[in-house]
Amino acid sequence: MRCLVVADLHYSLPQFDWLLAAAPQFDVVIFAGDALDVGSLVDFRAQILVVKKYLSLLSGITRVILCSGNHDLDERSAEGEKIARWIGDISELGIACDGDSLTIGGTHFTVCPWWDGPLVKSRIESQLRDAAAERAQRWIWVHHAPPANSPTSWGGKRFFGDVELLQWIAQYQPSMVISGHVHQSPFVPDGSWFDRIGTTWVFNAGLQHGRPPVCIVLDFDEGAAFWIAAGEAQRIDLCAPLLRPAAGIENPPAWLTSLGRIADPSLAKPASAAG
Repeated sequence: MRCLVVADLHYSLPQFDWLLAAAPQFDVVIFAGDALDVGSLVDFRAQILVVKKYLSLLSGITRVILCSGNHDLDERSAEGEKIARWIGDISELGIACDGDSLTIGGTHFTVCPWWDGPLVKSRIESQLRDAAAERAQRWIWVHHAPPANSPTSWGGKRFFGDVELLQWIAQYQPSMVISGHVHQSPFVPDGSWFDRIGTTWVFNAGLQHGRPPVCIVLDFDEGAAFWIAAGEAQRIDLCAPLLRPAAGIENPPAWLTSLGRIADPSLAKPASAAG
């Protein structure tokens, strides 16, 4: 199984176009939050309509998993906590989203919402406890904020991670945690796109502007994770201990070469969902 991981597209339609073009090569697309952008000049309701259209197209191509991020919160619950109600609505598209747990190809995924207060936090705790009873050999959490005190949450001057997530990782030791949220982590000294906490791999692709988003590819058949950013690509061995720095890629696999062609608009022009 091969998974494409993105996060923090922040309503970048060229990046959504790239995602549609790249999706056919992957068994699962994992979107680790912040599909929308609260700072955009585009009305938030319009953003939701357009992103839902992209997600509908994407779900017709491959399996899709999406968790909410802090930019995706569009309402308050009856208890006053911020929530991404629109993300709950996309489950009708066959997309696994906030609160879901599912198994694909022997891998168990748990999709966590962004939590803004004690009630949603408590629901995540219950969700993880219930999912632990069903966990497969490979258990992956999708959680927008990375854990505290990890290079994946280092912003250059301080950590921006989730302390509670760090505690949950220590308690359950999932195979992997897929995050986003801290845009700078892979690009600043002492930051990184990957980390290992106990036996748990943690990933955060980071953010770059431009048409192809930064992405991570988890290739479980090869036992490797790849990080692909503008002008560079790195690889780590998922079956080996944590080792820094990550290695370069000497012999790019066919899917990586294809992603390079998709990234060049002169070679491929995917259909846009906006219009």
